[in-house]
Amino acid sequence: MTNTSNKHNSSFNYTSRLRRARHRFSLLADKAEDDEIERRIRDGIELSGAIPWILIFAIFIASVGLNINSTAVVIGAMLISPLMGPIMGVGLGVAVYDFKLVKRALFNLGIATLISLVVSTLYFSISPLDNAQSELLSRTSPTVWDVLIALFGGLAGIIGITREEKSNVIPGVAIATALMPPVCTAGFGIATGQWSFVGGALYLYTINCVFISLATIIGIRILRLKPHSFADEKVERCVKISLLMIAMVTAIPSAYLATKLVNEEVFKSTANKFITQEFTFKETQVASSKIDSKTRTIELALVGLPLSQATLQNIEGRLAVANLEGTKIIVHQTNDDKVDVTALKSGVLSDLYLNGQEALRQKDEQVKQLQQELRVKNALFANANDVFAELRAQYPTVSSIFLGQGIDLPTDPNQKQILQLSVRTSEPLSSEDQIRIENWFKVRMKTDAVLLNFLVNQDIVNQKDSSSN
Repeated sequence: MTNTSNKHNSSFNYTSRLRRARHRFSLLADKAEDDEIERRIRDGIELSGAIPWILIFAIFIASVGLNINSTAVVIGAMLISPLMGPIMGVGLGVAVYDFKLVKRALFNLGIATLISLVVSTLYFSISPLDNAQSELLSRTSPTVWDVLIALFGGLAGIIGITREEKSNVIPGVAIATALMPPVCTAGFGIATGQWSFVGGALYLYTINCVFISLATIIGIRILRLKPHSFADEKVERCVKISLLMIAMVTAIPSAYLATKLVNEEVFKSTANKFITQEFTFKETQVASSKIDSKTRTIELALVGLPLSQATLQNIEGRLAVANLEGTKIIVHQTNDDKVDVTALKSGVLSDLYLNGQEALRQKDEQVKQLQQELRVKNALFANANDVFAELRAQYPTVSSIFLGQGIDLPTDPNQKQILQLSVRTSEPLSSEDQIRIENWFKVRMKTDAVLLNFLVNQDIVNQKDSSSN
């Protein structure tokens, strides 16, 4: 009886935990109404009124950010970009079998892309800066990680936009998926005639659009939005077939591109691992490496004692074991007439050069700072005679002055340099004269950081007498 009761309690506890877990991860608990979800996505599709102007300004901001290599500026442009709306609209239309919505979303996405290309091309055509910075170069070589970012970013976006209370997910998705920078990079390539930039950037842009739309379709299906019904079954069948064809035409090339990207990244990762494991010698180091996944080639530049031909053949024989069948290894060594000087310069020598340049720059700054301080002190000493003469002309009782620099502690915790003037007179000066001399000295030395002392010769004599006693 006790065993039966324990089994019952255990089963009940398991069911209860499972129910709580389902509730915690349920996407239907706080889902907005279907009509509200469709309204939000449909409103984001439209490209009229102020929206085109916002897009144009965002493109200008992104282009400037890419031009001056400012990540913060590029992120700001992505935050205000309206490109996410039409892309999610395409996904919604496909998911609910709304052919008109798909056509309108694709049309607006095409117009937005065209505007972006024209504006960015115009900017880079008149910009005096034509060097490809790192922010630009990073948008020309898509990887499998861009596919994953677009897919998971799109899933986060559709979940965020279907909640009862709006969240700040969409701006985050716009930043993560980076829709706008690739278009601007394509504009840079058109303006400068670098067509490889155009192809790579539009490639990345297409990946983002397709996989965000695909994620939207998946999210809508999971959230069970009702497909649209048709009055005529033939029309319904034609629309569904058309939408299926569009989805396949879009998804199949994307799947091919994704597979190609995965294979390239896997090859590069495997090749790097192979280099790390096999080319580890005490007296020979890898100065630089170049991996080409298209030709399946690993090109290395070695420094130190040359490796024998037998050692290289032994390493090549282990390619198959490392899943690198058909890969060719090209090795440049220091005793080889085919030493890749460019590769060496871009490796170790390049690092040494950059480090040396940085050290020289820091030393130049220190020298400039010391020269400036020396000029200030020389000017101060050169003005000493003039200051004394001018004071003596106004106040004949002035017998001598002391002019120097110092730090007023603890009054000034920042330890700023101040000018000190000690005026010795045969007779005491009035308060008005002392204030007048102080104001004159500030104007004369062009600074308010001054400290004045007024001494009478009789005081100095008394101080000497007391010190001798």
